[in-house]
Amino acid sequence: MSLLEDLVNINLSDTTEKIIAEYIWIGGSGMDMRSKARTLPGPVSDPSKLPNWNYDGSSTGQAPGDDSEVILYPQAIFKDPFRRGNNILVMCDAYTPAGEPIPTNKRFDAAKIFSHPDVVAEEPWYGIEQEYTLLQKDVHWPLGWPVGGYPGPQGPYYCGAGADKAFGRDIVNSHYKACLYAGINISGINGEVMPGQWEFQVGPAVGIFAGDELWVARYILERITEIAGVVLSFDPKPIQGDWNGAGAHTNYSTKSMRSDGGIDVIKRAIEKLGLRHKEHIAAYGEGNERRLTGHHETADINTFSWGVANRGASVRVGRETEKNGKGYFEDRRPASNMDPYVVTSMIAETTILWKP
Repeated sequence: MSLLEDLVNINLSDTTEKIIAEYIWIGGSGMDMRSKARTLPGPVSDPSKLPNWNYDGSSTGQAPGDDSEVILYPQAIFKDPFRRGNNILVMCDAYTPAGEPIPTNKRFDAAKIFSHPDVVAEEPWYGIEQEYTLLQKDVHWPLGWPVGGYPGPQGPYYCGAGADKAFGRDIVNSHYKACLYAGINISGINGEVMPGQWEFQVGPAVGIFAGDELWVARYILERITEIAGVVLSFDPKPIQGDWNGAGAHTNYSTKSMRSDGGIDVIKRAIEKLGLRHKEHIAAYGEGNERRLTGHHETADINTFSWGVANRGASVRVGRETEKNGKGYFEDRRPASNMDPYVVTSMIAETTILWKP
């Protein structure tokens, strides 16, 4: 195995200028991440300088077998923490050969919203809290839980330390460093309320880049759990009963909200979110009704609410924002399996562009 590891870790820059680019895209389920690699003649830092590529969409549920070619458009470049050197990860979106975005390409519409002059002027910032659950590979039961049984009740696990409280920390720390290496603006990690569940935060990131960075952070986590022989779950309620679900709380601010008097802009934005509650819920992740029950730090899925420092509300405003009269708010409704392109652009559209 040591020879295999040596070969995997070869530094290509010692012998060639060629690099490996791992093209990443989102598959037909909207959550499955796909990738494949190609050789390029030299280092690239601008995605517009990368060639388009294609893949078999009939094998990902994104095209029929008799017309299966789907085209990848490179959109964002990150350093590759697995191959290192000048090698790169490339976040792509997907199009038909005629240049039309395929139905599962949610980035295309998000980019249109984020390029609107009114949205550009407001410089929307996002911080996304991505929760996830680590599962034992063969039984699909949370890491650290007795097979077919349950650990002690929730309480000691949130931000806990110790072999009986924190399960999978090596995976979490590896992911943290790999994201920093890649150039993702990962801002923190923590153990969550349910044992075997963790969270990482991406942001602040501006506009479309929040979606790019979160998707690549998810991809890196998938690759690390693959190496570790652990299954990664973004299910919003992986274990029924008195256990916390998994969300993707989305923190948001605009230039007006961050400026003096921004609290009034925040309140108006929250009011608009309340008016479109059903539309947002429909776009905030599959299976979210199992999570948004009004229990376990959630608001009921059918009722919109907001409050200061209230983790049982749909939208939370922080004490510091209230005190300063400006800042940001947190939309607590998105599920862990939400599409960040959809959620971030929808929040911007509702709060900046929509005129009720």
